[in-house]
Amino acid sequence: MKASLQLKIGQQLTMTPQLQQAIRLLQLSSLDLHQEIQQNLYDNPLLELAEESENLAAETATGKNEDIDSATRDLNSSEWDSKIPTDLPVDANWDDIYQPSTTIRNTGADTRDFDSVHNVTESLQDHLIWQLNLTPMSPKDYLIGEIIIDSIDSRGMLTAPVEEIWAALDDEIELDEVLAVVHRIQQFDPPGVAATSLAECLLIQLNQFSPDTPLINEAIQLVTDHLELVGQRNFRQMEKITGLSHEILEGAILLIQTLSPNPGDAIRNDDIEYVVPDVRVTKVDNHWKVSLNEDITPRLSINQQYAQLIRRADSSQDNTFLKNHLQEAKWFLRSMESRNDTLMRVTSCIIELQQGFLEQGPVAMKPMVLADIAERLELHESTISRVTTQKYIDTPQGVFELKYFFSSHVSTDAGGECSSTAIRAMLKKMVSAENPGKPLSDNKLTALLQEMGIQVARRTVAKYREGMGIPSSSERKRYNPNT
Repeated sequence: MKASLQLKIGQQLTMTPQLQQAIRLLQLSSLDLHQEIQQNLYDNPLLELAEESENLAAETATGKNEDIDSATRDLNSSEWDSKIPTDLPVDANWDDIYQPSTTIRNTGADTRDFDSVHNVTESLQDHLIWQLNLTPMSPKDYLIGEIIIDSIDSRGMLTAPVEEIWAALDDEIELDEVLAVVHRIQQFDPPGVAATSLAECLLIQLNQFSPDTPLINEAIQLVTDHLELVGQRNFRQMEKITGLSHEILEGAILLIQTLSPNPGDAIRNDDIEYVVPDVRVTKVDNHWKVSLNEDITPRLSINQQYAQLIRRADSSQDNTFLKNHLQEAKWFLRSMESRNDTLMRVTSCIIELQQGFLEQGPVAMKPMVLADIAERLELHESTISRVTTQKYIDTPQGVFELKYFFSSHVSTDAGGECSSTAIRAMLKKMVSAENPGKPLSDNKLTALLQEMGIQVARRTVAKYREGMGIPSSSERKRYNPNT
């Protein structure tokens, strides 16, 4: 076999850079979009935030691209048309045409993460080490304490057995010394830290209560010997084994419920992520109106002063720099406009089909899939999926992700369809209104739904119940001594 050259002719679909940018902006969440806008404002001097007066004028304008065209109205020379292309070739990349400008993210050692400056940096291990430094002990015990703290996870539990920690230390150290340091750390804050099991964690916290605490001895007895029955709330079995009355058992369990099974959660330093709605829906004159959240989608425009400098018909480095950034700014504005327009169309179509949900809540949710919206708007299902992912809407019923409105369906006796979201809401309502002494089983819930004309199988009811985190009927049962 020898090497040879062959010439082939074929066709291939390739997305243009403009389409790639539009698709990328379409699937960004509100937080990511805000960062993308800020980064483009930093990188591109031709791009700026529109003033409030320009926003009012833009709302009354009939042309969507008036802000872009007005900035370049007097720049339509033959040299202009030849230097700035309307579209890039389909096989081109951004970096092939425009050299990326220096950004804040590429500053090496001078990078400043301003968000992290205000974050709490203390972890659970840091909190425990701080207490260890304040505890008088020998250098050997301090070394043992550091190793023990390194073996504690974010929940506050000791992940390695004490014997395993002892085996990793010097031969001169005795097991009793390791146990003594473990018991010392178990007295640290938060209460219950450095335990090897849930029962030990709860016992550590109970032992820190005052001996005069009501029902403290009964609570210790339940945690020590009958923790599984406590979790099942099996009062009948606990009464038979312990000989305690129902009232005493209830009081002891209430005391146990004040304890923390994961003491490390009190020292968590995770960042709180707030959900910012992309669109809002309000009722105006008995009609539901959808509007974009302008706080996360600010209006952008072309910087007029820089755009006017491009009137010079030359090929200098400065003029080429301005031309390139002007074209990049125009493409970004059009991509933003396309994103907002698609988001509004999809959201308006969803609200049009789910008006019952806005009026009555989840029980009135209609079954709907991505294909329903794609067919009505003549878009591809992948586009609908991008629009509804990580996009949130503020409704009178609360803030929901747009994907929440899409659900499967089951048939009804009348030949119609019922949304799985509506069935979940019905099940939750039934369980909340049931008799705690005689909770509804999955078979009974299925029968109640069938009486309402909804044809659903028992295994489907069980799946929905488990998906909502509702325990089984035996776990929900609360023993009533009067029955």
